[in-house]
Amino acid sequence: MSGSEERRTFVLVDGENIDATLGGNLLNRRPNPEERPRWERLTGFAESLWGQPVTGLFFLNASTGTLPSSFVGALLALGYRPIPLSGSHDEKVVDIGIQRTLTAIAGHPEADVLLVSHDADFADHLGSLVSPDRRLGVIGLREYVSGRLTALDVPVYDLEDDVRAFNVPLPRVRIIALADFDPETFLV
Repeated sequence: MSGSEERRTFVLVDGENIDATLGGNLLNRRPNPEERPRWERLTGFAESLWGQPVTGLFFLNASTGTLPSSFVGALLALGYRPIPLSGSHDEKVVDIGIQRTLTAIAGHPEADVLLVSHDADFADHLGSLVSPDRRLGVIGLREYVSGRLTALDVPVYDLEDDVRAFNVPLPRVRIIALADFDPETFLV
């Protein structure tokens, strides 16, 4: 990007991490379709957050040699750019792809970033982008976001509460600020 290009938000989605957190940490099973994020709400949230165009980059692990065609088609229909990566069995291809993208964004001063992941593996790369001239944020389920990411002192937006990406409430146990505590929610 050059100085003449408009400011843009890049939403980098680590779909594997979000799915693993939902299934492995929260639900203890594979998420049902209604328990998965509505990805179009994510880009809508990003656009309204900073009032600028959004490019959604959705990183996929395609190391098996197969492409999840229906999911890729759905992502394309929602305006995302699917990025199916492959590599050897010992490479974390999605992580490496997102890390390389964060590194490349450093050369694009008009690029703001929302990272959708809980993973500490991105802390150094996202941290290198912190500057007064660039807006950054992390989106995930707040209680699962790595302490290394929260230590960057960038805003953390909750995928359920802030983005409202789910059609059903998730069975989460979270710290509730006393000012926000409504006992009625526990009496149903």
